[in-house]
Amino acid sequence: MRLWKTLLGAALALPLTLGAALAQTPVKIRIAWVVPVANSPTILYEKPDILKFKGKSYDIELIRFQGTPPMITALAAGEVDVALLAYSSLALAIQNAGMEDLRVIADEAQEGVDGYYTSPFMVLKDGPINTVADIKGKVIATVGQGSAVDIAMRAYLKKNGLEDKRDYSSVEGAFPNMRALLTEKKADLISVVLPFSINPELVEKGKTLFTVKDSLGKSEFIVWVAKDGFLQKNKAAVTDFMEDSIRSLKYLMDPKNRAELLQTAARVSKLPEAAFSGWIYTNKDLYRDPDMLPDVEALQRSIDIQQSLGLLKNKMDISKYVDVSMTQAAAKRLK
Repeated sequence: MRLWKTLLGAALALPLTLGAALAQTPVKIRIAWVVPVANSPTILYEKPDILKFKGKSYDIELIRFQGTPPMITALAAGEVDVALLAYSSLALAIQNAGMEDLRVIADEAQEGVDGYYTSPFMVLKDGPINTVADIKGKVIATVGQGSAVDIAMRAYLKKNGLEDKRDYSSVEGAFPNMRALLTEKKADLISVVLPFSINPELVEKGKTLFTVKDSLGKSEFIVWVAKDGFLQKNKAAVTDFMEDSIRSLKYLMDPKNRAELLQTAARVSKLPEAAFSGWIYTNKDLYRDPDMLPDVEALQRSIDIQQSLGLLKNKMDISKYVDVSMTQAAAKRLK
């Protein structure tokens, strides 16, 4: 009888024990990224002593992707929880892939902010192109039709009366290969982003014809995106996650901590500190909102341009797909 009472007591206590254990288990947040250091999640969680909630209410897993299209597939399949998407990929995921449950939760980087870096479109210094009109009959190099910089390039050319296929042709190339495409004269106009745009040989031989800012003005270029179901289920943990993210971003952006930022960037990327010292988290970099709040109006303008180029079938009210409530709550905690 005593044995049965003991077993019964243990059985009754088991759900409570399991419940307590589950309550203490951190929510795993799987984050999709492409470029080390340039994608901030790769360095935001490298200083444990300033992360108040990591390992308690949440934990992270960083998952590398070659680009944003496979990120969208992984989001749809529930294989990642947060993805860094360009405005163009976000709009295509919602409209073409039918992912109506996607929500913009935070800012990653903005283009065209006054006083900050903007990505260039470059030609050869000693080449035949000195004005946009000179592009007629030439070859442009793009990282892929519908990508964020591709849209900016084509939009600016269209503003100047140049239409794809009618007035110019295009080839595709990855950002690391753009310098060679230009210097070897396989393309007459290239699009480049940091850190490839500051390659010494490219700086020596190339010149900027126009920029993303010239084309789009201020644009919300890259945003953090998650599915609404995940956010609603894990509001408290996501708010804690965003608080730690904002705290870490502000720490790394503080000039007093620049030496540590460069050490972290070098360690994560396995590149020398000199590869980052001249630009990262300065006004020679893209603008990053210190509270990680996206500029929704700028995001809308970029998507409107995407639609005007025929890359989206219909207009889209992007505000329906924004939920910054957890990021706002996290930012208020740090005031």
